[in-house]
Amino acid sequence: MAEPTIATRMMRKYIVMTGDQAILDRFKTHTPAEWTCVSATDLDQLGEWHEVLLHRFLLLDLDEIDAFDPLDVIRILRQQYQINLGVFCFGGDEAIQDEMRIARADRFFGRDEMVERLPEFFRQYDWGE
Repeated sequence: MAEPTIATRMMRKYIVMTGDQAILDRFKTHTPAEWTCVSATDLDQLGEWHEVLLHRFLLLDLDEIDAFDPLDVIRILRQQYQINLGVFCFGGDEAIQDEMRIARADRFFGRDEMVERLPEFFRQYDWGE
């Protein structure tokens, strides 16, 4: 396993798990130049658990049940990988949100609200270089 450099650890990256290209484009439009938006529909696309740790937070689309199971994502993160990465969910109905709360997802927003709140997350996680 190659160990990440300090520079790699300090990079400002976040994950968006969605298959919805329109919302992904909206997130990328609101992403500052010093940040990188990494999109995926499978945690395996991000690499091993220690590579997931190089991201500052994750935006998880609860409406994408055809592309991936959001409950599987949060269970893998919290139980298998034991990662306490910030997981901010958007979309979904009350039933899936309740299940995600039990599985330890952090916060829940509507689709438009998530786009509006994104600058707040960039400020909150803007530590480092």
